Amino acid sequence: MEYLSYRANDKVGMITINNDKQRNALSLPVIREFKSLLHQIGKDREVHVLVIAADGKIFSSGHNLREIDGTPAEAIAGLFDECQQFMQLLRDIPQVTIAKVHSMATAAGCQLVAACDLAVASEQATFATPGVHIGLFCSTPAVFISRNVGRKKAAEMLFTGDSITAQEALVAGLVNHVVPHEQLDSAAEELARRIARHALSTLEIGKREFYKQLNMEDFEALSYASQVISLNALHSDAKEGIRAFIEKRPAKWRV
Repeated sequence: MEYLSYRANDKVGMITINNDKQRNALSLPVIREFKSLLHQIGKDREVHVLVIAADGKIFSSGHNLREIDGTPAEAIAGLFDECQQFMQLLRDIPQVTIAKVHSMATAAGCQLVAACDLAVASEQATFATPGVHIGLFCSTPAVFISRNVGRKKAAEMLFTGDSITAQEALVAGLVNHVVPHEQLDSAAEELARRIARHALSTLEIGKREFYKQLNMEDFEALSYASQVISLNALHSDAKEGIRAFIEKRPAKWRV
């Protein structure tokens, strides 16, 4: 890989964007590397949690505008289609994803944070959807951001283009935890470990159910969830977990 690095340790995987010269932009080559790597991680099922970080001055500046400037309409549509596939993969893989944000995350970089299941941020981190400043409204980032934060706050971010602090992002619901910069690595790892101790099969079932039920009416969601948990109870990991609880011993997960 040219723009990403990947390492795994004890059920936790770490993807790092290494494209500081381009402000860790989500360029087409970066997106394609992400897609290939996520496919493989999801297929291998060796890790249970995936932390997404970046090396350099900022987390990610979003799309590389040079790929849009003067580009034919068909190629622009292809770029955003590939980014959509990337975001879909983040949702579809069985692993729980955590964005580890050390600095600025803007436009599609902010979209990446919002698309991850969880996010931990340094106190130094900032978040923005500044497309309105250049006449290119952040329409695609708006999808996940508006599903993380309240409607009014999302609209303020999108229509002003101004950045918000990590603390504002925490209050708004864009991130789960904000910690001093020097504690970011340990905080992200601690959260990842708390999740990775669980069976991947259970995390996969839960992740799929959680997102599917979000847009259902209450009792439609409950009916769907009842079907999911009934089938989940028949899974070997659930049987083992229940038996281990009754026998007061640690569970031994199949995966």
